[in-house]
Amino acid sequence: MKMVKGLVVAGLAAALLAGCGSNDGNSAANANKPADATTSASIVNQSGAFVNAVSEKGTWIIAILNDLTVDQDVVVAGEFHDKNDASKDIYRKIALYAQDEDHNVTASYTLTVPKLTVQSENLRIQGGTVKGDVYVEANGFNLYENATIDGNLYFANADVQASAKIDGKVTGATEVK
Repeated sequence: MKMVKGLVVAGLAAALLAGCGSNDGNSAANANKPADATTSASIVNQSGAFVNAVSEKGTWIIAILNDLTVDQDVVVAGEFHDKNDASKDIYRKIALYAQDEDHNVTASYTLTVPKLTVQSENLRIQGGTVKGDVYVEANGFNLYENATIDGNLYFANADVQASAKIDGKVTGATEVK
């Protein structure tokens, strides 16, 4: 049973990372190049690893592999660029889902946290559910259409709220606090 679970986790990780790969159509040429470690995602399944991944020392994309409960308040901090390429836009993503090689969502997960504070600009929460209150202090927050906040969504001020894009679902209040 452990071996089967390990294979499933490895498969999910590979499928999720496939979404982070190059789409330049030059796969044969890229096969001989060294891997660019700075573009990799933090794929986590433990609360401590999640807290580290969303910190200032973390990565631009954080993906969880299963439902995850963090028993402490969490701060998403630091400035990151899409695929850690400084020439690209400031962007960060928390992926609460798994996908196949064709980018079809195959599973959605719940991140349970007492309080999630967003200090990273242009953070997108995609897929799955954040169960707990989310406090947004940075511009450009995005709750993607397939994501849910099962709790309240608070913004530091009206400008931060105006810069947000909320296409997903919020079960509680959405307001400036």
